Amino acid sequence: MNARTQLEERPDLLQPPVAHAPLADAQLDALEEEAIFVLREVAAAFERPALLFSGGKDSLVLLKCAEKAFGTGRIPYPLLMIDTGHNFHEVTDFRDLRAKELGAELIVRSVEDSMKRGTVRLAHPGESRNVHQSVTLLEAIEEFRFDALIGGARRDEEKARAKERIFSHRDSFGQWQPKAQRPELWTLFNTRLQSGEHFRVFPISNWTERDVWQYIARENIALPSLYYSHERTVVERRGLLVPVTELTPLKEGEVAERRQVRFRTVGDITCTCPVESLASTPDEIVVETLLSDVSERGATRMDDKTSEASMEKRKKDGYF
Repeated sequence: MNARTQLEERPDLLQPPVAHAPLADAQLDALEEEAIFVLREVAAAFERPALLFSGGKDSLVLLKCAEKAFGTGRIPYPLLMIDTGHNFHEVTDFRDLRAKELGAELIVRSVEDSMKRGTVRLAHPGESRNVHQSVTLLEAIEEFRFDALIGGARRDEEKARAKERIFSHRDSFGQWQPKAQRPELWTLFNTRLQSGEHFRVFPISNWTERDVWQYIARENIALPSLYYSHERTVVERRGLLVPVTELTPLKEGEVAERRQVRFRTVGDITCTCPVESLASTPDEIVVETLLSDVSERGATRMDDKTSEASMEKRKKDGYF
């Protein structure tokens, strides 16, 4: 039985205000305090940090924590977006709007520019550009000499991400070595760097998908409309609902359907899938999350299904 069927048969599940229970608030307060501490630690420990900002839900939660850490209009590092050129316009439009509202510096670097330089070469025109963001990201790090990049990755998303430290060291090639990570005891972080090295920092590592949605509800954080239930043309493919677009057209013999869906995570159109859902508020999504037994990336990302180690390999090569 999927989450949609359970919600239809058990409307009582939607009644409790799960996002605002005292226990949930105490948990969110602790997670927020940790995130704010890490964000301030980055500002104090590094010379040229940046906050990775896509306009997605996790980066918007991170941005809210940064506002609380430093004050509106006073975030001490720029926002950086690596754009594949195939992102949902609802997300990139929201990204631009939010950066403007905050008066934050927004730096956008494109995979298409890397393709023009010849540093990215696609195997075929229809290949997803998602994995190639690593190249563009490393080029941006070199261009601006960033020594720390703050991201919204969480340990519950995927097995490789569960291995990450909050302060995740990258060598001079931008690579991640999972067996050579530094210990993190209490709130003591080793931030020493050699020339050419940098850190990826994940202030919301210890959050879960449910925590994120409870925080969105509590803080009334605006999100792109894709995150809530809407009608969309999709086709079922390898157990996923693939949106039918110019970039992801129907294959021979396939039949498209109109379904009520929402996106649990958003990324490149060519590899991001929605899930069937009637949830149109953060509280309803919290309930769906409680009922789900598949992680958000496992349920929505085609590029994570190529092999058991696909994400770990990409992270070793410099992926977010």
